[in-house]
Amino acid sequence: MLILNGFVYLAFKALAREYTAADLSPTFKGIGTVMPPDEEYQSLLDEQFASWRLIVDGLVERPASYSLAQLRQLPARTQITRHDCVEGWSAIGGWTGTPLGLLLQAAGLTADARYVVFHCADTYDGIPKKGGDERAGRYYESIDLVDAFHPQTILAYAMNGEPLPVQHGAPLRLRVEVTARLDLIGGGKEGFWEDRGYEWYAGV
Repeated sequence: MLILNGFVYLAFKALAREYTAADLSPTFKGIGTVMPPDEEYQSLLDEQFASWRLIVDGLVERPASYSLAQLRQLPARTQITRHDCVEGWSAIGGWTGTPLGLLLQAAGLTADARYVVFHCADTYDGIPKKGGDERAGRYYESIDLVDAFHPQTILAYAMNGEPLPVQHGAPLRLRVEVTARLDLIGGGKEGFWEDRGYEWYAGV
């Protein structure tokens, strides 16, 4: 049983299957923007992300800012899991990073916190096939607190024992914002693709 801010959740979701190093896929496609073109990201990449920060803010009692070096000093989890892409391919990769729940506990969620929103460096354009918002925009996504505190939810900074490559989101490429509602963020539908007609939770 998980109790968060007075709400009782019956149980964590089941753990995803974890594999061994022998199961690692020889190739793992890049997902989303494989090289953000904006000058800010290019500058961070040139300096190996020395001045990059992960910001945890919103409905928290102790807003925080973490450098990549600071994140690497925190307790970490390594897991080898399979990524099943909606485009129809799968790959197994090894990921190491800080459990998101640790950062949220350190920040101290306020009583009305319900969701965690990730703001990313990816910018998408084009008209989606499922309708909804047709504007270009900066990618973002959201999860509920059960997923946020799931033991396999980590902020990965390494892949297969090496620093996370750009095509997989180096260094973490997001900030974490805790909120009580999602209708005031982006297009108000819980995420970038949700604003464009896709489901927030499709049972995957």
